[in-house]
Amino acid sequence: MSLPKQAQVVIIGGGVVGCSLAYHLAKMGQSDVVLLERKQLTCGTTWHAAGLIGQLRSSLNMTLLARYTADLYYQLEEETGQPTGIKQNGSVTVSTHDGRMEELRRQMSTARTFGLDIQELRAEEAKERWPLLNVDDAVGGIYIPGDGQGNPIDTTTALAKGARMYGAQLLENVKVLNVLTEDDRAVGVETEQGTIMARHVVNCGGLWGWELGRKSGVDIPLHGCEHFYIITEDMADVPSDLPVLRVPDDRTYYKEDTGKLLIGGFEYRSKPWGGADGIPEDFCFDELPEDMEHFMPILEQAMQRVPALQSVGIRKFFNGPESFTPDNRYLLGEAPNLKNYYVSAGFNSTGFQSAGGAGKALAEWIINGHPPMDLWDVDIRRMAAFQANPRYLKTRSTESLGRLYGMHWPHLQAETARNIRKTPLHDRLAAQGACFAESACWERPGWFAPDGVKPEYDYSWGKASWFPHWRDEHLAVRNNVGLFDQSSFAKFMVQGRDAEAVLQTICANNVDVPVGRIVYSQWLNERGGIEADLTVTRLAHDRYLVVTGTAVATRDLTWLKRHIPGDAFVTVTDVTSGEAVLSVMGPNSRALLQTLTDTDLGNEAFPFGTAREIDLAMARVRAHRITYVGELGWELYIPTEFATHVFDAIVEAGKAFDLKLCGTHAIDSLRSEKGYRHWGHDIADEDTPLEAGLGFACKLKTNIPFIGREVLERQKADGLTRRLVQFQLEDTAPMLYHDEPIWRNGEIVGRLTSGSYGHSIGSAIGLGYVSQDGAIIDKAFVDDGTFEIEVAGQRFTARASLSPLYDPKSLRVKS
Repeated sequence: MSLPKQAQVVIIGGGVVGCSLAYHLAKMGQSDVVLLERKQLTCGTTWHAAGLIGQLRSSLNMTLLARYTADLYYQLEEETGQPTGIKQNGSVTVSTHDGRMEELRRQMSTARTFGLDIQELRAEEAKERWPLLNVDDAVGGIYIPGDGQGNPIDTTTALAKGARMYGAQLLENVKVLNVLTEDDRAVGVETEQGTIMARHVVNCGGLWGWELGRKSGVDIPLHGCEHFYIITEDMADVPSDLPVLRVPDDRTYYKEDTGKLLIGGFEYRSKPWGGADGIPEDFCFDELPEDMEHFMPILEQAMQRVPALQSVGIRKFFNGPESFTPDNRYLLGEAPNLKNYYVSAGFNSTGFQSAGGAGKALAEWIINGHPPMDLWDVDIRRMAAFQANPRYLKTRSTESLGRLYGMHWPHLQAETARNIRKTPLHDRLAAQGACFAESACWERPGWFAPDGVKPEYDYSWGKASWFPHWRDEHLAVRNNVGLFDQSSFAKFMVQGRDAEAVLQTICANNVDVPVGRIVYSQWLNERGGIEADLTVTRLAHDRYLVVTGTAVATRDLTWLKRHIPGDAFVTVTDVTSGEAVLSVMGPNSRALLQTLTDTDLGNEAFPFGTAREIDLAMARVRAHRITYVGELGWELYIPTEFATHVFDAIVEAGKAFDLKLCGTHAIDSLRSEKGYRHWGHDIADEDTPLEAGLGFACKLKTNIPFIGREVLERQKADGLTRRLVQFQLEDTAPMLYHDEPIWRNGEIVGRLTSGSYGHSIGSAIGLGYVSQDGAIIDKAFVDDGTFEIEVAGQRFTARASLSPLYDPKSLRVKS
């Protein structure tokens, strides 16, 4: 087949991910689709995938996509006539300790909110379903009848056949040399056989994705690692319908393979491969050298778990590369710095079992111009540009592979590639006992260890050993005064003649305010969904400062730049590194700061929502009277070179007030008590401000147009059938995190979007959306219901409220 001159969509890469995307695009009516494969379909990573089909994931939307993948594969042969080798033989996952069992139970609770059939097993019941299993140290497990396994090559071939049936072209032995760009957008591809112009280009290059992206200035943070499995000789006691077995505590998985067993593992520290070192030009269906010494700890564990392996030979030892990302989640979506350039890569050894859902989601994203659901978990915009640094990727990838089967504890921290992005105050905070947590690679204090306590995380689904120190910080802010380093805030300077006009269109709230006023606002999409949650401070007639969260810097900056008209006289500058931020919060914050400045910080002279320059100690800073913890306080924006001086001055003056240094866990629990929303958890691009209880931050009482306004007006007129509600458990023991099911009068009506512990009110708290059969969700609906929150399969009575459980009238904030 000759190379076409143009296409709507060009897909680069013919593995299962690329073929799934081609299939879905074509089936949705986008027939002008061309897939280009450098060698042969499946020849990179897909051909040697283990072929597992698993539906359970760590979050609701990822589980929904995985479930879609399973459903697709089970009907694909009937649709296309191409055998897939798919069988629905179920899966068994075994736990050997209580922590893992609680993780599984919590995932079960989430999965049941949309009807996934999942059954808890006692250890002996797991053995009944998997007779070769040694369960001497097992505490239990789960069984998912809808899971299964398949042949990756055959399944990909079926997807490719389906794509062709619906009109797509799939061309092999066509190497893409580069992606063509024009005016900051992808416009086609250059190949060894010629050029194809295209409206959209998609990098599904897998192991080659990083190198291909770099040629166009697109950062795709992934790195290859060696992945090992063995296939035994024939085993008489292995039935063909044996479920897939996962023993994550052993870091192993098992599947039946034509009368044999395939045993694979995810070792704690892996072997990086490829990356900046390059991939051989002729790499095609290749294997890497055996390394039995490296794999032996996994194999020895397997022989204890399945004793029959001790008396059977190894028919095949396999080693092949797969790509992994810094946070073990795949990369999906439009590149932040190049329009119409999409990415679907870095699947962390779950490409086969993720490809169906990922292909469908990205196809809808390309066709409709926006994701079909909240995909922030895997959105490529969560990554910072420097995370494509090859040295960083190679270092981090050594642990990425192992984390797939590691424990997914709350607040789990990476161990590699740390201490590379620090605030100016890092060393001072470390000296004061900071236990650092990572966000977008920033090192931020999670909590502070008192004298005699080692500043290290231990992990638990309950109250970890550092729980009392977190509580002390929380209560210090509520009752006295605390100091936070929030220098990692993302900060964008928006300036120019048209700055106000542009921000008025983007912001849901009114930014036509006097100089020195702070405006809390959301940025909405055309569907009324919340794309960003931030503050906008007017510094001059033609100059604003946008301040947003650490983790969403790339996303929000991209949204802002892409919504500035081409003829607007506006510039945007990322000034994050230019200013440190110290937040002094609590009822004694005014008294403490007043000892360091001659500026009147009284309520009338310096009201809430005000920003102005003040002299503080011997520096000049900009003080913002704003809060994310629900108390009187100021965020101090300090030129970086003055940061340590101001910090030292506040700490010294704070001795007279018993000032306490506080970390991000205290911020989260304080904001949760106050009912403040967190973007990425409580609000995202599927949630409107009205549903989220943020209508007060929308300028609907004006006639000023803004993106998403029409949707909000219709929603307000029709009434809300979905609302964000705050919950507090009556029982003081359980901990809440997110995705726990919400029950009302014996019926599931939603799930928590975030959870924490309300140290001031005495038990766990959470936020979550409630809806029920199209009913209008109002105060009466909430007050008349009996609510429970399900935690790891057990239901706990909860108080529900549409108003904040702490200081509902914000009297303390404005005191």
